[in-house]
Amino acid sequence: MRARISVMLLIFWLCCATVSKADQAGLEYAALSPDLIAVPQNLLGLVHTPEVQSELKFESVQLQEFESGLREIDVVWWPARIQPVDQQRKIVAALEANLVEIVGRLRGKSAVDRLRQIELQSQSSRVVLRPEVSKYLRLDGSQSMKLKELFAETDELGKELKPDDTKRAQQLAAAQKIEPSKALAILLPQQIEKLRRAFGEPLDTTKLERIYPLAPELIASAHWTNDRSAELKALQGKVVLLHFYAFQCHNCVANFEHYKRWDQTLSKKGVAVLGIQTPETSAESDPVKVIAAASKEGFEFPVLIDLESKNWKAWGNTMWPTVYVIDKKGYIRFWWQGELNWQGATVDKKVEGIVEKLLNE
Repeated sequence: MRARISVMLLIFWLCCATVSKADQAGLEYAALSPDLIAVPQNLLGLVHTPEVQSELKFESVQLQEFESGLREIDVVWWPARIQPVDQQRKIVAALEANLVEIVGRLRGKSAVDRLRQIELQSQSSRVVLRPEVSKYLRLDGSQSMKLKELFAETDELGKELKPDDTKRAQQLAAAQKIEPSKALAILLPQQIEKLRRAFGEPLDTTKLERIYPLAPELIASAHWTNDRSAELKALQGKVVLLHFYAFQCHNCVANFEHYKRWDQTLSKKGVAVLGIQTPETSAESDPVKVIAAASKEGFEFPVLIDLESKNWKAWGNTMWPTVYVIDKKGYIRFWWQGELNWQGATVDKKVEGIVEKLLNE
């Protein structure tokens, strides 16, 4: 989720005075079209954060019901991230509609309106591309064309960006940083004032961290290593380090020492390490060989043997290995594909830092 705003717009919103309901009249919030690819779909990420949940003023029982609804949404949302962009956006748009219905049922129209305001804030300058916002601001043809050209220039830099293309990545970062100020320069002062009113009370979405879904519950398997099984719901209250691997995968093997170290050192602090072995080769489809390999490697943590790849699909994985950090309440807080120390990376240390932070939440 790109629930991030520029420093310039953040300062702009934080300088805003409290906005009355009367000031907000004129903007009729509408669902974001999945075809409007230039505008990020942020609603699902936003509603997972405690800050936004607090803004919606859920009571304790309502929050439990809301999280139950989120869990149903998340089992579709999380694996959808690997779909082509056009399909992914259609899935997310349908889930956003479901989400808005849940919020309206639990907290009423005022909560839905507040959620829409926060959504607009999170979309930064791209928000002017939304038809209802464009209509509300009364953008003329020249303004609309200039704004679309501005955003298209930035998006062009991001197309087919390769991980090793440092120069282009720097150009993209620079373009993204300056984009909001360029967009504001296209707007008239009275339009900026109207946009300020549409945003409502500022909420610093740059600091929202819990933007990923509730982790999918494990799909039962008849085969585990160490004669031990686990359920994520039974591990709530602990930070969970869950990793998908295949024992004949070279990149997976490179991570094994980290998993064992985490199990040996972090388990004393309330961390649970859990493996899921999803086969890539015929040997990895043999439970006996999987168990033997885990024993040889010295795995003392439980490993679910995912013979039919059901868990792999439920989590929307595309690469061996993949590591997830899950907080005490069951939310995914970080994930990483590939070797933790690939080409000098120190992702193992980053994971450990995140774990320490989550243990203190």
